[in-house]
Amino acid sequence: MEQWVADKLHDVIGISDRYIADFLLALAKRSSNVDDFLGEVKATETVNVDETFGKFARELFAKLPRQLPAVASGPSTYELNRLKEEKARQLQRWNESFKLLSDEDSDDDSVKVSKAKHSHIRKRNIDVGDSDEETSIRFVSRESKMKKVVVSSDAEEEYDKMENERLRDLEERDALAERLKKKDKEKTRNILEKTDKKAYKEAAERLKYEAEDRQKIVPQLRIKSRREYLKKREEQKVEELQLAIDDEVRLFAGEKLTKREKMDLEYKKNVLHLATEYKKADLIVKADRYHMPDQVKEIPKKYTEIDEKEQGPGSEQRKWEDEKLMNALFKYGAKDAKQKMAQDFSLVLEDTVDFVKALQLPGTDEKVIFIIYYRLLIINVECNYTKFQENAEELARLKQRQSVEETRRSLPVYPFREDLLKAIEDHQVLIIEGETGSGKTTQIPQYLYEAGYCEDGKKVACTQPRRVAAMSVAARVATEMNVKLGLQVGYSIRFEDCTSEKTVIKYMTDGMLLREFLSEPDMQSYSVVIIDEAHERTLHTDILFGLVKDIARFRTDMKLMISSATLDAEKFSSFFDDAPIFRIPGRRFPVDIYYTKAPEADYIDACIISILQIHLTQPLPGDILVFLTGQEEIDTILEALQERCRQIGTKMKELVVVPIYANLPSDLQAKIFEPTPPGARKVVLATNIAETSVTIDGICYVIDPGFCKQNSYDFRRGMEFLHVVPISKASANQRAGRAGRTGPGKCFRLYTAWAYQKELEDQPVPEIQRTNLGNVVLMLKSLGIHDLIHFDFLDPPPQEALVLALEQLYALGALNHRGELTKLGRRMAEFPCDPMMSKMLMASEKYHCTEEILTICGMLSVNAAIFYRPKDKIVHADTARQSFWVPGGDHLTLLNVYNQWKDTDYSIQWCFENFIQHRSMKRARDVRDQLEGLVNRVEIEVESNPTDTVAIRKAITAGYFYHTARMSKSGHYQTVKNHNTVYIHPNSSLFEDRPRWVLYHELVFTSKEFMREIIEIENTWLLEVAPHYYKQREVDDTTNKKLPKIVGKTGEELRR
Repeated sequence: MEQWVADKLHDVIGISDRYIADFLLALAKRSSNVDDFLGEVKATETVNVDETFGKFARELFAKLPRQLPAVASGPSTYELNRLKEEKARQLQRWNESFKLLSDEDSDDDSVKVSKAKHSHIRKRNIDVGDSDEETSIRFVSRESKMKKVVVSSDAEEEYDKMENERLRDLEERDALAERLKKKDKEKTRNILEKTDKKAYKEAAERLKYEAEDRQKIVPQLRIKSRREYLKKREEQKVEELQLAIDDEVRLFAGEKLTKREKMDLEYKKNVLHLATEYKKADLIVKADRYHMPDQVKEIPKKYTEIDEKEQGPGSEQRKWEDEKLMNALFKYGAKDAKQKMAQDFSLVLEDTVDFVKALQLPGTDEKVIFIIYYRLLIINVECNYTKFQENAEELARLKQRQSVEETRRSLPVYPFREDLLKAIEDHQVLIIEGETGSGKTTQIPQYLYEAGYCEDGKKVACTQPRRVAAMSVAARVATEMNVKLGLQVGYSIRFEDCTSEKTVIKYMTDGMLLREFLSEPDMQSYSVVIIDEAHERTLHTDILFGLVKDIARFRTDMKLMISSATLDAEKFSSFFDDAPIFRIPGRRFPVDIYYTKAPEADYIDACIISILQIHLTQPLPGDILVFLTGQEEIDTILEALQERCRQIGTKMKELVVVPIYANLPSDLQAKIFEPTPPGARKVVLATNIAETSVTIDGICYVIDPGFCKQNSYDFRRGMEFLHVVPISKASANQRAGRAGRTGPGKCFRLYTAWAYQKELEDQPVPEIQRTNLGNVVLMLKSLGIHDLIHFDFLDPPPQEALVLALEQLYALGALNHRGELTKLGRRMAEFPCDPMMSKMLMASEKYHCTEEILTICGMLSVNAAIFYRPKDKIVHADTARQSFWVPGGDHLTLLNVYNQWKDTDYSIQWCFENFIQHRSMKRARDVRDQLEGLVNRVEIEVESNPTDTVAIRKAITAGYFYHTARMSKSGHYQTVKNHNTVYIHPNSSLFEDRPRWVLYHELVFTSKEFMREIIEIENTWLLEVAPHYYKQREVDDTTNKKLPKIVGKTGEELRR
């Protein structure tokens, strides 16, 4: 039928397409007659309904297998399906009756006839006679025809059923999207000022309620105020009376008083005595009864882990020295302490790393530097002349911001301000190439704001690849603009929004801008979009390239800027239709590159030795920047350096060690920007975020181990890994360039020159070509982009990655059999998390445990940073962690941790006693609160079922049924689908229990492929939550089956 419609479309409308044929066929089946069909086609305004098309419509209705009657007058769909099924069963019974008549000799075997038996009957009937042969052939032909009719009827019914379900799901999906838009619109209207009649009525009612409340509260407040006043007045009068008596006694001690004066003095003394006794009696009475504590005077103070004396720099060294001095006063051998300290100091210098100077990274051209400083000189002279004309009060007011303004003017982008604004005005799309530290991230949005691009309620958006960069840059720009963070300048990251209706400059992660396309596909609220750090080529950045390129073509009033710190701007220019490139020269000083003589076996230990070696041999000032792969390595080196510094004491200059990574709180992240104390050296332990996203002043020495963490997806095994890989040459050059910001610097690479030339790639592999695309495909489907193969990618991902993502979304129920987004998929797209976690949240509605699943999702988002193990208290930390273990698995353990923390009113002391990081728990609470708001947004009722752990584990299984493993006969775990050998992580609560079937949250590849955060499941749950993905034979438990009893031959029988 579809082929016939496709062939006819060439003659009717002059074009033929599979989608058009399916659309017309679905309309015809849904219409009750030809006129309704023609009316619906005409309403689409895409096809000219003429006489030729009418003839085609009549032929189409004639060829349809069945005509649906009007629903209002006929029976319901359920009744029609039931009647058809009954008719099919009758037809089948009638067909079986002919089988009984076809065999005259064998009546007992008439119920079940095999194919071989049937062929034997036909052969035997050939010899009976012509009449019997004709009758048999007629019965067989009638039987085959009836089978075809039944099969075709069943197929049509199944197709119609699937089509009706698909159309109903699409209608519900569109209705959900409209409700979500309506909610966003109402929320926006509540934020802004209301001027309609309804808003006026609401404001009047609110004022009325406020007036009523005021009338009730004011008398009570007056009584309370009067009582407080009388209490203070009493104390004041008693004090005045005491002073008056003392004055009279002192002044008239030797004088003769009159009778009246004596009586007045005696009266005052009696009154004072009575007041004093009354107060004493009141105190006695209060001691015997309970009284409410004062809310103001008895506020519990916040717990602090260290004293105020120990908060200053170098406090640990001073404390250690004081202890040693006290010991030296009481112990024998104090005179030899100085020599012993010198011996300990020399031990550190025995372990050194041998470096070889290979080359020098050249600085910026002297002509360019001269042009920059010449322009800066002119600008500074003009500014100084203007300042000289201002009065003294304005100079005093501007003196506080002098350092900030001088820093802004000293940036390389400042002399090119007018040229840059002119280029932005002349071109809609502009590629900006500037080295890290040139000021393009912090200054360009401010230039656009000053130039008037934020008028009429428009905003400037600037994306960052990492949330740490978005927060730190937003805080810096707010300081430079002298505004509070969150007002004119704000940021938006995953699970955290620090913006308001006054925000005009908005820094955000690229993933958050991608999510804003759901609610605002045309980006009307933004006048300028800046995609910063484009050279990092993150997953969301590559998707944004295709989307903003399409938007810029129909929104001519929007400006688009692509900012890059490397020399691949020509590639971005050719992608954006040969957009012009604006280059900002930087001020980079020469950097000496050093390589190791031989490969280092342990680069962690080599980093520690290199830091101390540089600190003891290189002159001050000059801070050190160390690039590491993650939080674990940073914490390890931080503890080791602190221990070494305590051992050395004051023999070495002070070494201030500060970390920077994604999970670090904002107040601790800001410490990397604090100036280094005089006579000290700062060591910054950072991830690859410090390559381009964050600029730190004062760095003169860089230590580069040559590794970074990279998220990769194994398409063959369907597993996602976060493993350590070598960096690229472009990243190595970026790291080395960080040492030449303030002066000539040095870069110490902990690998050989041969490894740099032969083993490192030129450019890093784009994330879109090595990660799972499930979340991206779901997002693009939500935006209405269905043709993913022809989507305008800068570097297209592998087709197998797209196919696997579509398969995963179909298995999760986010897509239907035609690749269209379902209502479930549209609800899942609202959550800024993995599709499997979104499906777990959706499944919690079915099992009535949404509260518990929300908590588990929040804890999983910060899972790696919840527990910590101090090296001096490892046993205590492990014991405290094991006290939270509950039967069922790690997800329930995380739920138990959060619930106990909640029962203590989110206590910091409780976290300290149980070796739990309070900042991680706070972040888990923030994530949970945001997910709870999104759950209410997609119309899921929040229910709690804390005692039913089976329901909680089933909800988790509904989302993560991909991540299942079972114990094999060899005693190892294997994944159910791909049969890969995996292992339980030693920190898991099920490490010793070893259940038969487990489900894991993620795989981490270190020395082995470890499953992290696992729970115990049953194999029957997989068929319950994912019957379309697992087959019965895949989940059968073969360990309980017994071997068949086979009797073998004895040795004597074999010898015979």
